[in-house]
Amino acid sequence: MLLFGIPVDFILFALTLLGVALFHHHTLPVALTGLAAIVVYKLIFTGFKYGAGVAGLGHHMAHEWVTLANLFLLLMGFALLSRHFEESRIPDEMPALLPDDWKGGLALLVLVFVLSSFLDNIAAALIGGTVARHVFKGNVHIGYLAAIVAASNAGGSGSVVGDTTTTMMWIAGVSPLAVVEAYVAAVIAMLVFAVPASLQQHRFSPIVKNPQSGLKIDTVRVFIVAAILVAALAANITANLKFPDLLDTVPVLGLAVWAVILLTAGLRAPDWKVMPETFKGTVFLLALVTAASMMPVEKLPAPSWQTALGLGFVSAVFDNIPLTALALKQGGYDWGYLAYAVGFGGSMIWFGSSAGVALSNMYPEAKSVGRWLAHGWPIAVAYVVGFFVMLVILGWHPDKPH
Repeated sequence: MLLFGIPVDFILFALTLLGVALFHHHTLPVALTGLAAIVVYKLIFTGFKYGAGVAGLGHHMAHEWVTLANLFLLLMGFALLSRHFEESRIPDEMPALLPDDWKGGLALLVLVFVLSSFLDNIAAALIGGTVARHVFKGNVHIGYLAAIVAASNAGGSGSVVGDTTTTMMWIAGVSPLAVVEAYVAAVIAMLVFAVPASLQQHRFSPIVKNPQSGLKIDTVRVFIVAAILVAALAANITANLKFPDLLDTVPVLGLAVWAVILLTAGLRAPDWKVMPETFKGTVFLLALVTAASMMPVEKLPAPSWQTALGLGFVSAVFDNIPLTALALKQGGYDWGYLAYAVGFGGSMIWFGSSAGVALSNMYPEAKSVGRWLAHGWPIAVAYVVGFFVMLVILGWHPDKPH
């Protein structure tokens, strides 16, 4: 069904996103209401991608459940990881290691970028947010929070183990060397947004110059954090190289993270108190991802650098996982550009990436589209600048379409 030439599904999804933007203190009820409206509409009128009625809904969820389960387990698990990291007392030592002025904030963003190149970007963003809370004494500017998310997404965009979308490309047979080209754009983008964000944070709340004296690092918690991250990385690489079909049937990454959390709970108890608030934020993201997966997007515009550029902006409001799946099915893209666009583009709005949602669970004040755009505007500028610098340096060399 069309309304003013637009499928009603898209109108309902757009209204959901508008509601999230306008009622940022009630994002979970808005997202769940929007999802319910879309499901009811499709049950009554259009059916789902895999059939009509309740059976069609069941088939659809059977197809999506691994992605949703992985997101749920990772967001919940990495929230516990960030608390282990915080209670290890390492963040309290960071002021002694980072430069005293605005360059300290810049160095922290670079650290997040590097971490995200080989860790999951959710974990990198939460580690960055945890350190920022300590070195800035809890006074973290929203523009800087946006920059932490952007740094984590930029760092993961050129690595096949740094982001779900690049891992999908790897599974589909795209060479890791084709994906790594995204770093040409990502590094330029990083330079563009990181400096103004660091200056913004320095004016708002300078870095603490002197760490507390007599701190004792909890090495057991450091071990637990390292074990969780190594398990996630090992599970990702092993599954991709040895058991790629398993990734479509089992939430391997999420289960690996939770296996270590539970196995090490006897050494140091996780901080279960963070779970209720994290659960709300996680369900919010899952509602948006599920709604996005139900949109009747059967194909994308013809592959071109203009299409890839546009997909970055679309990724800020539309889940990048189904976009990547469609692009892989269609073929004909220069995969480095697509990796950068769908990986970094979601940084422009707080709910545009799982890293943004995770950090907003830690800093609820970031759940405002208006404030995110007003203070994080250098990210959108950085995205465009990085893209065109990459285009000038590398040119557009598309893969053959399938």
